[in-house]
Parts: sequence; C-alpha cells; structure tokens
Amino acid sequence: MKKYVFIFLALAATVAFTSCTQKPVKTITDLKEGIKGETTASAKYAAFAQKAREEGNDTIAKLFDAASKAEDVHAANHTKVLEKLGEKMEAFTPEFEVKTTAENLQAAIDGESYENTTMYPGFIKDTEAEKVPDAVKSFTWAMDTEKKHEAFYKDALAALQAGNESTLPAGYEVCPVCGNTYAEGNVDANCAFCQTPSDKFEKI
Repeated sequence: MKKYVFIFLALAATVAFTSCTQKPVKTITDLKEGIKGETTASAKYAAFAQKAREEGNDTIAKLFDAASKAEDVHAANHTKVLEKLGEKMEAFTPEFEVKTTAENLQAAIDGESYENTTMYPGFIKDTEAEKVPDAVKSFTWAMDTEKKHEAFYKDALAALQAGNESTLPAGYEVCPVCGNTYAEGNVDANCAFCQTPSDKFEKI
C-alpha cells in the first residue's frame, strides 16, 4: 500500500510541477506579434518622415520621427518581457510601402486604430487570463500611446489637407520608458503612464 501511495504522490508532484512551469503560450505568441508590429511601425514611420521632408512637410516629419521612437520603445519593452519568459524573437524583415505624405498619414491612422481598438485589447485579455503582469503593462503602455498617435495623425492629415501645417505642434517629446508621446509645450511633469520625470524625455 505504501508503494502505491508513494507512486501517487510522485505523480501528483510531477503534474503540479508541470502545471507551474507551463509557459503562457498565447502571451508568447502575442508578444512576438507585438514585437513584429512595433518594429515594422518604427521603420515605416522613419521612412514616412523622410518622405514628408522630401515633400516639404517638416512638421509632419517630426511627428513621424517621434512615433518611430515610441514604437521602438514598445518593441524593446515587449522583447524584455519575451526574454524574461525564456523565449527569443525570430529574425524578420519589416515590410511596408511608402506613398505620399497624405497617404502615409492615412495608413498610420488605420494602423494605430487597429492596434488600440483590436490588437492590444485582445493581447491584454490573453495576458490577463494567463497571469503575466509584465506583458499586461507593456501592452497597456503601447495601446495607450497608440491612441495618442492616432489623434496626432488625424490632426496632421486634417492640417495637411487644409494647407495649415503651421497649426501643428513644432516638436514632440517621447518617454524612453513607455513610449508615451507628448506634443511640445503640453508635457506633464511626470509621464502619465509610467511616472518617469519629464526631464528624461527625448525631445524630437
């Protein structure tokens, strides 16, 4: 009888250990998709900035530069969480298309809208279910930033179409910790998302 009790306890311990060490599959998949999306967005917005300058839209170029920096911060944050889970991101080449500045702004609006209304809310739901708080925080920072980016891009497109680019912010500041993006002259003393002091922000 003691032999069977021992076997049962051993099996129970094995099951418990396996359960405790089981990796959050959905979260890992979401992190990888997020890294790919943010890395691609960073490269795409840098290219959009160059195109805007070529077309004489320097103020809009600064917006793209700021967003590019923010997306790079998001990709880095997602990568840290992924590696903390013992996983690595596979190599990939960002793919995107550069058109006119007006078309690029619309593409940016569409992309940011998808991320903050569909992609990140879904990711957050997955990570909350799998209880990965670091991923929830990283995804939430990105989602909240993308909401601001979408608003900036909509204003920029409206100004461009109206020929009033001079009404747009002359520059931007980006939090290096969470990617939160502020218009110049409208900056909190501490980041509204992560509480990083504003003197640490990167001015664009």
